[in-house]
Amino acid sequence: KHTMKRIVFLLMAILLQVGVAWAQTDGHLPVSILSASHAMMRLQTDKHYLLIPVEEKESDSKIRIIKDGVCLETLNVRVATGKADYFVPIDLTRYGKGSVLVEMTFNGSYRTVGNIEDYSCWKLMKLSDTFDTANREQWRPTYHHTPVWGWMNDPNGMFYKDGVWHIYYQHNLYGSIWGNISWGHSTSTDLIHWKNEPEAIYPDALGLVFSGSAVVDEGNTAGFGKDAVVAMYTSADASQTQSLAYSTDNGKTFKKYEYNPVVTSNVPDFRDPNMFWNDSTKEWNLVIAAGQKMNFYSSKNLKDWHFESSFGEGYGCHKGVWECPDMMQMANGKWVLICNINPGGPYGGSATQYFVGHWDGHQFTCESKPETTKWLDYGKDHYATVTFSGAPNGRHVALAWMSNWQYAAVVPTKQFRSANSIPRDLDLFSDGGEDYVSVKPSPEVLSAFRCKAAGLDDACLIEVSRLRPNATIELSNGKGERVVMRYNAQEQSFSFDRMKAGESDFSDVFPCVTMAPTHGRVNKVLIFIDKSSIEVFDADGKFALTNLVFPSTPYNHLSVKGGKAKISKM
Repeated sequence: KHTMKRIVFLLMAILLQVGVAWAQTDGHLPVSILSASHAMMRLQTDKHYLLIPVEEKESDSKIRIIKDGVCLETLNVRVATGKADYFVPIDLTRYGKGSVLVEMTFNGSYRTVGNIEDYSCWKLMKLSDTFDTANREQWRPTYHHTPVWGWMNDPNGMFYKDGVWHIYYQHNLYGSIWGNISWGHSTSTDLIHWKNEPEAIYPDALGLVFSGSAVVDEGNTAGFGKDAVVAMYTSADASQTQSLAYSTDNGKTFKKYEYNPVVTSNVPDFRDPNMFWNDSTKEWNLVIAAGQKMNFYSSKNLKDWHFESSFGEGYGCHKGVWECPDMMQMANGKWVLICNINPGGPYGGSATQYFVGHWDGHQFTCESKPETTKWLDYGKDHYATVTFSGAPNGRHVALAWMSNWQYAAVVPTKQFRSANSIPRDLDLFSDGGEDYVSVKPSPEVLSAFRCKAAGLDDACLIEVSRLRPNATIELSNGKGERVVMRYNAQEQSFSFDRMKAGESDFSDVFPCVTMAPTHGRVNKVLIFIDKSSIEVFDADGKFALTNLVFPSTPYNHLSVKGGKAKISKM
């Protein structure tokens, strides 16, 4: 046995040397082909990036980064065997000075893909000190937050501190589909212009880094330091558990808590922890999605959590898994529990429901009847809504993931996938004896649109006032693509028709008509248009509709029947 092991070891060493010689004479990276599905590269880390070509139609290949016999990272990447759709960077500087062994295992069959030595990736891969992030997407938004590259879903860990808004988000650095999930990070001082920051929290042995929240620990209750930023996220592997990380540099870098995980459960879908301070009880509370319920906990120090109660059985919509909770106390003292659900939305797929009630630090009590379901947005593309912790002046500023799990992975972009909604301020209003959450564009967004526009633009704000009972608003282009919005005062409804809005062949369920209840008379609507989205708000906050659109050319014609329109740009 020992002799056999030595022979195998010597053969691998010889293969590696042969690979180095082959690559050096051919002008490519030092690749050693070990089998029909297995290859290795020994790389020096004196360059910043290893650029990997990605081909989306391929299946995942497993890439392991090994140093001194230890696997530092395992990635799943759709490595190109034919034509590359785009490139993704592996940051070699994260692995320290010296060299690393890059091991690649392919899942495709050579009978359908070809021989491994003929894969295009060997010619296309390269070491570089730069990574080109120039925008090559016609539908990348102008004023919505997007990742510079890669896949993005839920916003998480959002907080406000010292005049800066921080967004963290579910991010795949290595492709434009879901996978390899870490926390991306962006910052803004005005909620419109976002600066891309280094990745904040990477996966570890406990699993991928799913959604969570972050708070500023002003009283140093956790012992990580006064004003430390404390994040809790879901570690997702064989089970879903909750882990802590903390930052002493205002959220730029995080150190993981040595006693993770801090909250566990035997519930399969146990994720997305949301922490908040309860001023009445002078302690921290936590809500975690647990299947089709929300579990509540309390803590004095953000580390040790005591289970308090559950809410949800028999209340609201239960057609899918409950996810991404948020809890907030409104100005009138009532509490709002946000509960995102997938599937089960009013028009299919994912959506955001909520409950209004009371929270005593131990139990949430909903004030509506159990069968009542309230939706925060009646569009097709509004999910994973959460608010910024510590927003100034007691505001509740929310962001949503602007997509739908029914087609998020196949929308027609490749360099990046997904954007966030514009920030919205939440409050309460009453109608028919019920309290509802009002949704208005945040003041920072409204103030950004100050210039009068001569005509319709692919990034603008349309204000339609003096709405008549049967008003119609239509956006169209020369290709015959159009979006039609209709206000029906008698039925108290506002509809959004994107059946012929543009490209839609990527999904049978993308063409649709969505409709929101107006809760009374509508006098004015605000329509925010960006290159691939339209968000419609009642000016009084009584409804919102968020929908993606992919027109082949920008809409350049506006028709309003039954109202007066004004167009503004940034």
